[in-house]
Amino acid sequence: MEIIELSGFFGALIIGIVLGLIGGGGSILTVPVLVYLLSEDPVTATAYSLFVVGTASLVGALRNIQKGLVDIKTATVFAIPAFIAVYLTRKFAVPAIPDSLFTVSGFEVTKGVGIMLFFALIMLLAAYSMIVDKTENIKEAESEVNYNYPLIIIEGIVVGFLTGIVGAGGGFLIIPALVLLAKLPMKKAVATSLLIIAVKSLIGFIGDVQNIDIEWKFLGIFTGLSVIGIFLGIWLNKFINGKKLKKGFGWFVLLMGLYIVYKEFTR
Repeated sequence: MEIIELSGFFGALIIGIVLGLIGGGGSILTVPVLVYLLSEDPVTATAYSLFVVGTASLVGALRNIQKGLVDIKTATVFAIPAFIAVYLTRKFAVPAIPDSLFTVSGFEVTKGVGIMLFFALIMLLAAYSMIVDKTENIKEAESEVNYNYPLIIIEGIVVGFLTGIVGAGGGFLIIPALVLLAKLPMKKAVATSLLIIAVKSLIGFIGDVQNIDIEWKFLGIFTGLSVIGIFLGIWLNKFINGKKLKKGFGWFVLLMGLYIVYKEFTR
């Protein structure tokens, strides 16, 4: 097994550790690890990412349900439009994207390049969210949960579409939405977001089963390492300040996003 391939599987462990440490963000590394270290096609990588992210988030969500931190009704209201959008995106929209999108000054933007550049944009937005972390300044409501149904549905559709295209969880969009639109306390918003991410990611992956030849053994090993990483991250969380780590990780994600832009334009 080559060193690059080994580093890819080590990357799976790191993804889980970050998820366990800061409760999100680690999934944004899944696609770059699969594409650049394990040489997967971007479309296949986004499909695999949905399964990895969905499974890892489900593990975290089950732990939070045991602790009574998950608001099931809110998760349901948000998840239904999200998983419908992500399923339709993976089943119909992604396969419909042409192999060659357009050419600029002799540079051909293919389907794979387009997906990776769009993914880089999402990474930059996620990095900004982690570095600035505006959720710290959001005033939590002390009243009962109050649903803004139209905005929750719109947000669910947008997050579902983005998840379907790039294969990332979208927690940096979901958590502020749950706090602002459903008036959930921050701890419950973080916990509930994991269940939403798990459901929409795994249902989105179902949309890929007929479109992509899936290597189940490889996917199982990669996902298993990520889940092991989550438990390591949860254990390490006792010794490391998660908030400080989150901002540091945000800078790392920013650099990774810029690297992807550079890599795709210099192919």
